[in-house]
Amino acid sequence: MDQSTASPEERQDADLPFDVFSKRCPSRGLLEHATGRWGSLTLGALYEGSLRFNALRRRVDGVSEKMLSQTLHALERDGLVHREAQLVNPPRVDYELTPLGREVAERLLGLIHFVEGRMSEVLAARERYDAAREV
Repeated sequence: MDQSTASPEERQDADLPFDVFSKRCPSRGLLEHATGRWGSLTLGALYEGSLRFNALRRRVDGVSEKMLSQTLHALERDGLVHREAQLVNPPRVDYELTPLGREVAERLLGLIHFVEGRMSEVLAARERYDAAREV
């Protein structure tokens, strides 16, 4: 990066020891967990508030129990989700975002809302693309 033309934020970021574009950088795992289909939808759903597993599964329509469980484990390990198990009968487990998870979810929700708002353009582009390939 040319330091003379870089913004202050870019110069600060250049000093960080992590580089997501490097194949060995551990930030790639976090990026994958947070921006994958189930991770981003789970974080977005939890932004609305604490949810139990089945309520979260209903909110993230289409996710299997196994995938949601794997996603929650990964997000918990990354420090984005907090799991609280209550020793009651029947057992109760609640999931909520950590402060870091809320920050990540806010950014993802910005992208989600942008995508939702521009879907008519995307659908039109898909139609044009598909029509051009049918010839």
